[in-house]
Amino acid sequence: MNILGVDIGGSGIKGAVVNTVTGELLQERFRLDTPIPATPQAVASTVKQLVQHFEWKGKIGVGFPAVIRKGIAKTAANVDASWVNIDVDKLISETTSCETNVINDADAAGIAEMKFGIGKNKKGVVLMITVGTGIGSALFYDGKLIPNTEYGHLFYKGEVAEKFCSDSARKKIDLKWDEWAKRFNLFLKHLERTISPDLIIIGGGVAKKQEKYFHLLSLDTEIKIATLENNAGIVGAAMNMV
Repeated sequence: MNILGVDIGGSGIKGAVVNTVTGELLQERFRLDTPIPATPQAVASTVKQLVQHFEWKGKIGVGFPAVIRKGIAKTAANVDASWVNIDVDKLISETTSCETNVINDADAAGIAEMKFGIGKNKKGVVLMITVGTGIGSALFYDGKLIPNTEYGHLFYKGEVAEKFCSDSARKKIDLKWDEWAKRFNLFLKHLERTISPDLIIIGGGVAKKQEKYFHLLSLDTEIKIATLENNAGIVGAAMNMV
């Protein structure tokens, strides 16, 4: 089945038509800047522009940076606070005139990586961490998703973890990659002690820059880079619509 997958992030809204059987992007990914402020109507209107770009009239799967329960945003990470308690499914469906199904953005990325990427056929506890504007997480046990973990919003070193070691945090204070890697490694060690995963997968925007930091990470747990890189959220959002 072909589904339009949409990945809504703090800095960009990306999409592509996805073959959900193979995980293949059938058209070149299209990106628009996330509006500022990222209010519900502004974001929905931007998604509509993306839908129009593809001349799409079918189903849409959406990854959104929030805890999602029955299509409703219960938190708002890196988007406007007015998203809390908004029915994201309903809003985007009404704005685009397309049937919509929304899921936490990191959960979407994890679903794709477990099906088509480095997590394929992996058993036990697998933790995927996506690093970009914020930090997202997706937790799996024997391939089954445990949704809405949002470990990037744990408090660490006296602040929310993603304020300490996301890629945007690195850029904000102009950290060198080795300095950032030390911060990120501390956060991963904290998760390692808390969750005891069998595998940690690193995804999001930093997955494409592994040569700058990956060799500096030191954990007892096996760590691997996501093979779908920054397309995982699009693919997983589309898969969740099936």
